[in-house]
Amino acid sequence: MMRSMREHVSVVVPVYNEAENLPELRRRLAAALDSTGRPWEVIFVNDASTDGSAAIVRDFHREDGRFKLISFSRNFGHQPAITAGIHQATGACVILLDGDLQDPPEVVPAMVEKWAEGYQVVLGERISRVDGAGARGIGFRLFYPFMRRLVDLPTGPDAGIFGLMDRAVIDQFNRLPERNRFIPGLRTWLGFKRTSVPYARQARAGGQPKQTLGRLIKYALDGMISFSYKPLRWVTYMGFAVSGVTFLLAVYYFITFFAFHKKWGEGFTTIIICVLFLGGIQMISIGILGEYVARIYEEVKQRPLYVVEETVGLGTGRSGGKDSEELSLSRLA
Repeated sequence: MMRSMREHVSVVVPVYNEAENLPELRRRLAAALDSTGRPWEVIFVNDASTDGSAAIVRDFHREDGRFKLISFSRNFGHQPAITAGIHQATGACVILLDGDLQDPPEVVPAMVEKWAEGYQVVLGERISRVDGAGARGIGFRLFYPFMRRLVDLPTGPDAGIFGLMDRAVIDQFNRLPERNRFIPGLRTWLGFKRTSVPYARQARAGGQPKQTLGRLIKYALDGMISFSYKPLRWVTYMGFAVSGVTFLLAVYYFITFFAFHKKWGEGFTTIIICVLFLGGIQMISIGILGEYVARIYEEVKQRPLYVVEETVGLGTGRSGGKDSEELSLSRLA
């Protein structure tokens, strides 16, 4: 199915303290989108930045109404910011792109071409990356291989949020109610016809990574727990394994004591080791159960995923253009 060259393209960019990267991002992204020959809009989602990022995007909008802004009332996080942009995007397809220029905007035209060929999901597949040093780099390299073995659904290539989704996929995505979101997993869960575009992940254009190690760990846990019951199964298997070893050890002690009259001394060391071992297993089990229960608790409260303080340029239709600045207070679920 070939798509019309006039179909509208939306780009969603979550932003948190990326002021030094925004001018270059605007220049490169506008050039890439113009090269597609299609109408477009770019929605920046300001996750309560403190460095003037919102003011920069307002200036973008005054100069070109195709650049639009959503600002949160406080910092809600990376995944809610992306979700807010998706909720407001009006395009026939929506492209997700981080604001640090590690995912190059020049890949966007290739994604749009694949979409024009009839693919409904086009992933940006990382074939190399330069942010592989230290604990963060090790975690990045291990995450996707581990996810492929853990989750209960097929997983794609090494791909973060960078990618394109057709309007049919977006409409289904907007029906998903999760609070603890792992967008690459939700995108995979939805299915649809998909392909990928390879690219080399680049270094940050400026500044330091805004995702702390703690947030990255939570992000990984959200992905694992949201799409797999295997940790709970592992707890069960661990319980059976410990019970089996304990039973065999008891039989061994029983036989050696009565058959060979072998005494095992006071038994202090054995008792301490067994108690500490079983205590560790219990704590791990309770921790895994707690992660699932905590996410159930978050879901049943049904609080909004984010609260919008300000919007600029939204609600003006699909065509973009030199629209006047519009500010509004709203609360969106």
